[in-house]
Amino acid sequence: KNIFLNKNFFNFFFFSSSFLYTSNKSKPNEVTEAVKYAIDIGYRHFDCAAVYGNESELGVAIAAKIKEGVVKREDIFVTSKLWNTNHRPDLVEPALKKTLDNFKLEYLDLYLMHSPMEFQPGDNPFPRDADGNFITGDTDYIDTYRVMEDLLKKGLVKNIGISNFNPQQVERLLSNCTIKPVTNQIECHPYLTEKETSDFCNSKGILITAYSPLAKPGLRADEPKLLEDPKITAIATKYKKTPGQVVLRYQIQRGHLVIPKSVTKSRIQENFNIFDFELSPEDMSTINGMNSNTRVCFRSGLMKHKYFPYK
Repeated sequence: KNIFLNKNFFNFFFFSSSFLYTSNKSKPNEVTEAVKYAIDIGYRHFDCAAVYGNESELGVAIAAKIKEGVVKREDIFVTSKLWNTNHRPDLVEPALKKTLDNFKLEYLDLYLMHSPMEFQPGDNPFPRDADGNFITGDTDYIDTYRVMEDLLKKGLVKNIGISNFNPQQVERLLSNCTIKPVTNQIECHPYLTEKETSDFCNSKGILITAYSPLAKPGLRADEPKLLEDPKITAIATKYKKTPGQVVLRYQIQRGHLVIPKSVTKSRIQENFNIFDFELSPEDMSTINGMNSNTRVCFRSGLMKHKYFPYK
């Protein structure tokens, strides 16, 4: 049962900070109130991660809405992620249990490996040496994923998946593990369509989850301004929609999950209103043609890691 692509389980991503993201941390109370509002208007899938530092705020919001009778636990689909410092097999289950304690939940609906790369284990989520280089580890992501399979068998998670894996890494995972990941969460937007990864995962029955689908508007002055691109604004005018709604609809029509980040009520509502129009094949082709393989979520210092996915 693919609840991800059902309108009632439209996805909500409320905080950006990982090894490929530049930190853009929301205030804790903003997160709680944003999630409450999102639940009220119909969002049911919430994407989080241990490294985001706000699992507890999400848990508070969900508990409040369950207490109010707005939703039941089984109505909500909660995703979180195993951070890079906990790849070592003996650290995987304790990391999940800490996440569950943060949420005050008995299980997660989906648990992802945040990336195929290990960082040095410890309390520092971004360990660096004196020269500022990341201190990495050598744990094989295959060994990490095998423990995640055990978590599913124990009932601690309902589904498992991956994030920031390239097609070759996905293929290797499928050849060495027994439980197929349900999704591969990757950066994806009109400037980075990731056609190869999307087509490959689709051929294997693995859904693509598109993070940063708006290409992180306004984060830095030098970032490409996707929502101001003339091709996007022209299509938005045609459908009497906003540029943001057009690029989110683009992902939906590709069969991708899409997780836009917002803590602003007007944006949360706007992002939800994309089910009353459909982009034409010509418009889809126009947006596909905008690809320039431009990444907006990238942190230097990791390219030498043997499992770096974007060489």
